[in-house]
Amino acid sequence: MAVKIRLKRMGAKKSPFYRIVVADSRAPRDGRFIEELGYYNPLTEPKTVKVDAEKVQDWVKKGAKPTDTVDRLFRENDVYNTSEKVEEKEVEAEEKEEEQTEEEA
Repeated sequence: MAVKIRLKRMGAKKSPFYRIVVADSRAPRDGRFIEELGYYNPLTEPKTVKVDAEKVQDWVKKGAKPTDTVDRLFRENDVYNTSEKVEEKEVEAEEKEEEQTEEEA
């Protein structure tokens, strides 16, 4: 079963509102889905995106592929790198400390 992270269109005619959901790729756009991860409102200024980053990372680890639009939204709102950035900063800090101790010695 191919699983996608995609947008589900809600809202009235000419006033779109989207939910970010995990769904089987064969399911209809606004049909059955597995789990809701957040929402996207393009009508507000600035555009509103609210996503549960932990759930997104869990689904990506399980093999869910985000669509192009959802991928762009995630990159613009730093959803992918929340825990990875913290780990990278810790590793960089440790490396700097090691370099400083080596230079002092």
